[in-house]
Amino acid sequence: MAEPIPVPRPHPATLDADTLLRSCEVGKGRAGGPGGQHRNKVETLVIIRHLPTGLEAHAGERRSAEENSRQAVFRLRLRLALESRAPVPLGEVRSDLWRSRCDRRGRLACNPEHEDYPAMLAEALDVIWACALDVKKASLRLCCTPSQLVGLLADHPAALAHLNRARADANLGPLR
Repeated sequence: MAEPIPVPRPHPATLDADTLLRSCEVGKGRAGGPGGQHRNKVETLVIIRHLPTGLEAHAGERRSAEENSRQAVFRLRLRLALESRAPVPLGEVRSDLWRSRCDRRGRLACNPEHEDYPAMLAEALDVIWACALDVKKASLRLCCTPSQLVGLLADHPAALAHLNRARADANLGPLR
């Protein structure tokens, strides 16, 4: 498995769209498939490449370039969350966003389609990697339950698969 791409804090997946796009190259093109004549005449495919990491995402399934742009940014933030790691400080690691999404009982609330999800995922994976892939230690640092942390990852199956590949490489058992 490829090593995660190191990135500086704050993790790029936690940035708002405008800030993130300042470090990206955006291209447009035509998307094929269903959608009628309008779709084939207008460049609605949006391709975004994050220059510091080389990661890219695209969207072209909608007829509107604006909607495709929003979707491509979301996909790029998810990809950055999965494939890049930011350093984790000593002491308190939880962001304001994490604190607002985690209740006193350690339950997390974030729909995987919500714009906050990539930032939550990036924060969780950064801490898990900083804890040598130990989800119990990471959950203690994030003040949530291990099952809630695994649930957050399971909401994006590629994230759980990514972590399980890294755990297998480190001779650790898979998470379910």
